[in-house]
Amino acid sequence: MAQKERLSAYDQSMYDLMNRSEGASLRSTAPRRRAVVGAHVVLTVGFVAAWLGTVVGELSWTTWTMLGLLLPWCVATGILNGATRGLLELRPRVLDERQRAERDRARATAHRIMSWVLLAAVVVTGVVGFAGLTAKALVFQVAVCALVLHWLLPLWVAALSVRDEPGLDEPDVDEFA
Repeated sequence: MAQKERLSAYDQSMYDLMNRSEGASLRSTAPRRRAVVGAHVVLTVGFVAAWLGTVVGELSWTTWTMLGLLLPWCVATGILNGATRGLLELRPRVLDERQRAERDRARATAHRIMSWVLLAAVVVTGVVGFAGLTAKALVFQVAVCALVLHWLLPLWVAALSVRDEPGLDEPDVDEFA
């Protein structure tokens, strides 16, 4: 924990929640974390597409699709939050200096990626508009997708950049020196 000062009950419960050992095998190695991030991206895309189908397309069956994707999405989000030890969910006073620097790096990387995504969105909608097609229908969908990406990209970047925790069965490098 970052500081020796007494944390509020909320901060302590969030810290304990983010540092639980359940699901550790799903986040212990980089390939497993990449798989969970990939699954989370796919679940998010499916959920957003279903939501847009409900709102824009007025398709009632997409509501059931959203409900079916919600639980696996929540589980994947929990695994990613556990992998990052709550880096993006905990308040700054709970994090130590190294964790705050990691969080800032993840946010900065996500910000750079998001800038390129927004540039691409502007170019695509501009080309569609200049081609004489109606871009109004696209604007809402692109804005929703951009909002979701802006919200989740730092979590994905942080989960992909987490280093593997040293295993208990691995020998220490200094042991043989």
